[in-house]
Amino acid sequence: MSKFVYLFNEGNSGMKEILGGKGANLAEMTNIGLPVPFGFTISTEACNAYYDAGKTITAEVQAQVLEALGELEQNTGKKLGNPENPLLVSVRSGAVFSMPGMMDTILNLGMNDETVEGMAKLTNNPRFAYDSYRRFIQMFSDVVLDVDVFYFERLLEEKREAKGYHSDPEMTAEDWKEVIEGYKNIVTKHTRKPFPQDPKEQLFLSINAVFDSWNNQRAIVYRRLNKIPSHLGTAVNIQSMVFGNMGDDSGTGVAFTRDPSTGESILYGEYLINAQGEDVVAGIRTPQPIQTLKDEMPAVYQQFVETCNRLEQHYEDMQDIEFTVERGELFILQTRTGKRTAQAAIRIATELVKEGIIDKKTALLRVDPEQLDQLLHRRIDEDFERNQLAKGLPASPGAATGKVVFDANEAELLANDGQKVILVRPETTPDDIHGIIAAQAVVTSRGGMTSHAAVVARGMGKACICGCEAMKIDLHEKQFRVGEVVVKHSDVITIDGGTGEIMLGEIPMIEPELSEEFQLLLTWADEERKIGVRANADNPEDSAKALEFGAGGIGLCRTEHMFMDAARGPIVQKMILAETYDERNAALDELLPMQQGDFEGILEVMQGLPVTIRLLDPPLHEFLPDKEELIVEITKLQIQDPESKELKEKEALLKKVRQLDEFNPMLGHRGCDLA
Repeated sequence: MSKFVYLFNEGNSGMKEILGGKGANLAEMTNIGLPVPFGFTISTEACNAYYDAGKTITAEVQAQVLEALGELEQNTGKKLGNPENPLLVSVRSGAVFSMPGMMDTILNLGMNDETVEGMAKLTNNPRFAYDSYRRFIQMFSDVVLDVDVFYFERLLEEKREAKGYHSDPEMTAEDWKEVIEGYKNIVTKHTRKPFPQDPKEQLFLSINAVFDSWNNQRAIVYRRLNKIPSHLGTAVNIQSMVFGNMGDDSGTGVAFTRDPSTGESILYGEYLINAQGEDVVAGIRTPQPIQTLKDEMPAVYQQFVETCNRLEQHYEDMQDIEFTVERGELFILQTRTGKRTAQAAIRIATELVKEGIIDKKTALLRVDPEQLDQLLHRRIDEDFERNQLAKGLPASPGAATGKVVFDANEAELLANDGQKVILVRPETTPDDIHGIIAAQAVVTSRGGMTSHAAVVARGMGKACICGCEAMKIDLHEKQFRVGEVVVKHSDVITIDGGTGEIMLGEIPMIEPELSEEFQLLLTWADEERKIGVRANADNPEDSAKALEFGAGGIGLCRTEHMFMDAARGPIVQKMILAETYDERNAALDELLPMQQGDFEGILEVMQGLPVTIRLLDPPLHEFLPDKEELIVEITKLQIQDPESKELKEKEALLKKVRQLDEFNPMLGHRGCDLA
């Protein structure tokens, strides 16, 4: 017979694929002697069996659940549904990979009209008992019976207002009794059945609901976003309840063993006195910083500090811990590796090495290379809530805020005047190079990750978003539209080139910094690496910057990029559009000393280190002006100054571009080898 259910003391941290991440951690904490409320885990294999059986819990799984329930009752000395000494449990999901908030949870399961009275007598706290019961009815009805939580919240708000209360803790036991009757009436109205009173029926309906939540819409989207396989299934953790809402000697909270923003080795978190876990998340009350627990419950705080140190030593990483205090007794409900910022990841990794917890190789693997990239550019403050307007391709990392401008000349003019601008174009060409240099960032509605704008911006270390097709740019009106939102010339936007997000208004930024920990980590990387690191650089300035960052040479010098300069672009155009060999040679004679100077400068900077040069092979559309924009400029000049020399030059240029298109219609897409 297959084993589908495991008591906490039967598992360990190496059984994540069977027990899920949460179940494996609960088992591991139980085995190392931490104060974990006892329980059992229904495996991910049981979830798959549930779906194989047409979304039905098999008789085999049911039998093992009831057997494990008997073990849990014996361990706690309580019994599910017993009015004198009732066992209450939580039912939580537990995927192999962390999916916070994506699946369902039920707390206080086992409460009914009889056990609530037993809880009131046992605890000598009727208010606590009836508060727990109303929470269970609301949560169970929402998750299992599919009754919208709105109806319960509306009734609760009406009761509070009628009593003249401002918050839930002011409600008395009698008040909660009234709320409970109202809640049960809501259930009967929407389900045509009374609220289930049999705790075992409640248990199996809840297990069904957690298995079902593996395939709810938000879980599916999260799995797709994070590339989590859909065949893994979720485990279900059944755990005896402990209560943080039993009075002023009880509470609940969440804490990190280190600051997840900075990596500093201090306890970081918050808690609420006389509350259950969801109160911290719901925002109904303002939590207290974890350090103040030292004054409220000094013995509990000291035990919690020791537990945090023990967990960090055991898991060899910063932990995110959920805890509850019931009548002065500490319980650990969950621990997992804590999420952290790039800055914190580096500091935590290096400090864990110094503390002898991990070695250098492990520290290097703890830091995602993409996180290092974040630190080399300005980035949006993680504490600020983002309101995304549109999203394009993340073409060059970094973040920037500035006024929207649609013209490279204006970008340069305003930047010289000390204003911060973001250049927004359908696409960019070498003619726009001076505007790209002047702007804080570049956004285009067309083009991909290898387009002109992307390549040039990356070379300059500027943030860039390309291919944002949701933006409908109107160059004539100097505005762009995203849906119903119109962003006009000089309106302020913020962009994140690392994610491709565009947001309205100014958002606080964090400046890049190469901390001592960062430098130390790079030193360790140099000790371990097996291959050399070279940079892409196309001019002496970029080569010098590459050398400064420790590059061992130039891996690729792209010749065509040497000509993406406002002074050189027109000469390249003359060469491309020349009608005679003499005209072409004249243009080449102008370009030759520029190229020679660049090559000499690059080789001189690299001081004998290798330099790989790719000969000229440009896509022509990167050097030729956009036909549509040329037509707009010609039309304006025809109105303003029909006899001007500039008009005649632009008309001649348009004629040649059109001739090239007729010669090769694919020219703008495929390019042509000019070498």
